[in-house]
Amino acid sequence: MEMDPIIDHFSPRANRRFEIFHELMRRKVREILFVSSPYDAWVMEKDRGLSEAIVLEYRGLNLSHPPRLNWVASVDEASAVLEKNTFDLVIIMTQASDLHYPEVHKQIKRLSPATPIVRFYHRAPGQMVSCEELDTQFTPDRTFMWSGDTKLLLAAIKSIEDQLNAKQDTDLAAIRVIIFVEDSPEYLSSLLPVFYQELVRQTQAVMEEGLNQEHRMLAMRARPKILLANCYETALELFKSFEPCVLGVISDVRFPRKGTMDGEAGVHLLKKIHKKRFDIPLLLVSSEQQNEAKAKSIPAAFVDKNSPILHEEVHAFFLEKLGFGPFEFLNEDGKSVARVTNLLSLENGMRHLPDHIFYNHWIRNDFSRWLFTRAETMLATELRSVTAEDFDNDLTRMRQYLYERIRNHRMQRQQGVLVDFESGDFDVDADFMKIGDGSLGGKARGLAFFSSWLYQRTSLKEKFEQVDICIPQTLIVTTECFEDFLHDNNLDAITKEDLDNKSITGHFLRAEFPDQTRTQLKIFLQRVRAPLAVRSSSLLEDAKFRAYAGLYRTYMLPNNNESLDYRLADLLNAIKKVYASTYYREPKSFSHRIGNRTEEEKMAVVIQQVVGEQHGDFFYPALSGVAQSYNYYPFSIVRPEDGVAIIALGLGKTVTEGGKCLRFSPGHPEVLPQLSTVDDALKNSQRYFFALRLDTKKAPLENSSIDDSANLVKREISDAISEYPVSALASFYDPQEHRIREAFNRYGAPVMTFASILKYKSLPLAEMLQEILLAGQEGMGGPVEIEFSLTLASKNTQKPQLAIVQIRPMGAHEDLMTVDIDLQDTSTYSCVSHQALGNTINNTIRHVVCVKPDAFDPAKTIQIAQDVAHLNAVLKKAGHKYLLIGPGRWGSADRWLGIPVSWSDICEVAAIIETFHPRINAEPSQGSHFFHNIASLGINYLTIENNQRDFLDWKWVNNLRIISETDFTIHSCSEKPITLKVDGRQSLGVISQ
Repeated sequence: MEMDPIIDHFSPRANRRFEIFHELMRRKVREILFVSSPYDAWVMEKDRGLSEAIVLEYRGLNLSHPPRLNWVASVDEASAVLEKNTFDLVIIMTQASDLHYPEVHKQIKRLSPATPIVRFYHRAPGQMVSCEELDTQFTPDRTFMWSGDTKLLLAAIKSIEDQLNAKQDTDLAAIRVIIFVEDSPEYLSSLLPVFYQELVRQTQAVMEEGLNQEHRMLAMRARPKILLANCYETALELFKSFEPCVLGVISDVRFPRKGTMDGEAGVHLLKKIHKKRFDIPLLLVSSEQQNEAKAKSIPAAFVDKNSPILHEEVHAFFLEKLGFGPFEFLNEDGKSVARVTNLLSLENGMRHLPDHIFYNHWIRNDFSRWLFTRAETMLATELRSVTAEDFDNDLTRMRQYLYERIRNHRMQRQQGVLVDFESGDFDVDADFMKIGDGSLGGKARGLAFFSSWLYQRTSLKEKFEQVDICIPQTLIVTTECFEDFLHDNNLDAITKEDLDNKSITGHFLRAEFPDQTRTQLKIFLQRVRAPLAVRSSSLLEDAKFRAYAGLYRTYMLPNNNESLDYRLADLLNAIKKVYASTYYREPKSFSHRIGNRTEEEKMAVVIQQVVGEQHGDFFYPALSGVAQSYNYYPFSIVRPEDGVAIIALGLGKTVTEGGKCLRFSPGHPEVLPQLSTVDDALKNSQRYFFALRLDTKKAPLENSSIDDSANLVKREISDAISEYPVSALASFYDPQEHRIREAFNRYGAPVMTFASILKYKSLPLAEMLQEILLAGQEGMGGPVEIEFSLTLASKNTQKPQLAIVQIRPMGAHEDLMTVDIDLQDTSTYSCVSHQALGNTINNTIRHVVCVKPDAFDPAKTIQIAQDVAHLNAVLKKAGHKYLLIGPGRWGSADRWLGIPVSWSDICEVAAIIETFHPRINAEPSQGSHFFHNIASLGINYLTIENNQRDFLDWKWVNNLRIISETDFTIHSCSEKPITLKVDGRQSLGVISQ
């Protein structure tokens, strides 16, 4: 039997993970010369935004280095550019009224004969064109019919890259190829993007799922290649050249053979290939349904080009026929005696095979061949180089060697990697698991990426070896399970109705989970008894420009009941409530604001072990917090790039809801304005914290409740003074001396200064946060925000644990437009803020909603929030954006620190001014979900501090024309637009008219 190509000369670096992929796909299309009429160039770049679209396509398919399009509009311009620059690809867009294709082709080949040429043409209605009929004197490498779909451009580029790299990559690493035979540009343009999308998606599904951007990029290089032919002879030559690596052949029926059009060419080709290699999957595609019988005679699968479920049929072929399925253990008769689907089942399965079956698979290199199709290139390469003679044909030694190599590779691969949850092979030590084949959603995607990123950053763990820096054990229920849940329970119609949150939740709670998902979750709970957090992870959540932070639900479960069925019911109810929150009014309002359709949203769920320790009937971490690599509101000597952290005792709900916390910069932990005096410390320090109640008899999770705090308890810090986290992290107030001392004092009032960590550095928390933020920023390519929890060393744990429970990109800090603000004469301004968020010049606002400063009462903030929500609804109906003015933290869950509005209450706001009021004194709540959504949407937020630099001209506000008024609010309107300027570089904002 002819052997596969293999790496005989690979570099010594091959022992490094993923290193082999660096050698593949060396020839990339990076610079494209796009020749078209000025009109086509303008339409594509301005109307369709082709350059931007192709970048998005590359990101969406996890591909790196998107090519750059260079536009020219004439033969002369193309010639001038080609004389000075080198291009990897030339695309010529032609139609009858503009460029003459042969002239352009001739000139390009004269100046750059080796550069591939792709021709796009606009098809007239009813026109069918064959590749053979198009300018045969000047034949391009590819001809496509352009319909405006950027996926076709991506497919054209990848097709050229496959053509350029196929010979090297198959020789180097036995990369598989798929041969596609099609002579019609119209069908080629229709089918090729589908094939590439399926190929990329299926390859991602079977390759190592580290979800690290670098891993994805490198592993994608090992994907099979698609090689094109438009006639019988070319297709046969491709097959002969790449026969050992051919993964499959997809062919049209009618195309040229021996120089003439042959209606049986595809049938002849596939029969010849099948006779030579019976094991190669074949697919016959045709627009004529009667050709299905011919496909059966080959035999080959058949797809009708005009089928309404074409994509599904193509998907089935790629999934079932092209080698992405299970490994079959076969006896001498070719009958399957067992099948395995992953490395773990292969590891276990091969140990119990009869000797003759094991030996036959070994000598045929079936193990390494299957691993090659799974993108396990390094392991496959090693196994392929070992022969039975190396072990003197000793089957016991051979089997032990194979078992150990697969096991070692699997264990290494498991570190920092997302693995499929297998009910029969559940590894309780796995860090990351998933149920279902759908998307992980934004939150889970960020965690999975950072888990992989931490695995690579060995220096980070080595530097802080006294602390366990980790991601908590996580199980992800993917969006596939969500879609199955909706479909099986006929909930799709309900999601489109305008129901209140509680009604939506009721429908979801009455629904049933698919048996498979239910079984998998039950098996998970059999092995896991730690408290669990059930978190949302929607497709749109934690995206760079559309955070959806805090708009969905998170439920904490004690998971300690003796009854497994009780714990399973608790978990299923929590997941259902997270699912239901997808359609709550708050995320719907947010989606409307950013132009997303609610029905496009899909929900995955993160089931994560809660970080912390048990203290009596309660469970909580020593501290939780949020850290950001960019500080919107720097203070003292702190710079924006020094970042900011907000921490609190107990669970992170205190931070994300904007409660009283301690704010510091990881770069300057000694700078603590909140604790500058004893009075400040007493006034600003945390008094309450959240813990998970373990005694569920006292607080069962009510099925009908949508409250995600049902299992949480808000405790006074003074009640937990004897518990280790408080005694270790608090300072203590001595009223007789009016002093705060770090030493523990059972009779003193605890003040959460975290001095042991920040001042005395018993743990290098600030330094660790700096390094983690830097690593996250490097990995995600921009500013990041993390949520974390810390446990201290105790008799139950040998060393402290710093767990990253969430990571997401902050709002983008791209190149900012220049905004000039002159403060030499402030009399021209109605408002000046030196703590302004955003970067804009906006002169479209006329409406103002203001909280009356004289009538403001912290005890009435709930009523004020309702008034604001009503005015927001009125302005939304009228289509007006508005300026919102009021004291304290907007969006705070603590009514005494500001106005507790939710996102849906102010979804039409254009900008917010947070004013100073003597009855409220609150630090900016950068860690809150509300603040993150404001930042990611680019809503300008101006803070007016109690100083001589900032001011708001209340006379100007009061002179605006009043539209409506309540006891606490005024809706007014300016006769002419208000001009808002914010300079993001200086955090400076002004308002004028």
